[in-house]
Amino acid sequence: MAAAGQAESLECVVGTILKGMSRIRWRELTHAYGSAAEVPDRLSRVAWGDARASASALSDLGLWLGELAVFDATVEAVPFLWDLAVTDSVTSRSGVIELLQAILEHANPPQSEVQRAAHRAVLDGRSMAEVLAHAGDSAVQGAARELVTAIDGHVCESCPPA
Repeated sequence: MAAAGQAESLECVVGTILKGMSRIRWRELTHAYGSAAEVPDRLSRVAWGDARASASALSDLGLWLGELAVFDATVEAVPFLWDLAVTDSVTSRSGVIELLQAILEHANPPQSEVQRAAHRAVLDGRSMAEVLAHAGDSAVQGAARELVTAIDGHVCESCPPA
C-alpha cells in the first residue's frame, strides 16, 4: 500500500502531464530522421491515446529518439517520458520505461555533450524508477527494475563517474 501511495504522490509532484511541452522549440531540434517537429504529437498520443495509438506513437519515438542513437530532441523529450512513466492513465507505461532504458544504453559519439545530457536526464530520474519498481502493474514493475539496474550500472565514455 505504501508503494501505491508513493506512486500517487510522485504523479502529483511531477505535475500536469506534459506541462511545458509547447515551450520547447521542437522544429529546431533533430532526431534520427530529421526535424523533431512531430515529437510533441507522438508524446501526446502516448499520453492520451488508446492502447493502439499509444503503442504506435511510442514505436515512432523509440526509432526517433533512442533506439539508434540519442539526439538533442532526446534530451528535451526525456522529462516528458518520465511524466508519462509515472502517470497511471498512460496505457504503455512499461514501454515508456523501456524507451528510457534504450536512451541510457545508446550513444552519439560525435555529439558527446548531447549524449551526456540525454543520459543525465535518464539518470536523474532514478528515484522515480525506484518508485515504479514497486508499482501495482507487473509489467511496469519489471521494466522499472531493469531500468534501476541499468542506471546503477551505467558507465560510458561521455558520462563522468558520479
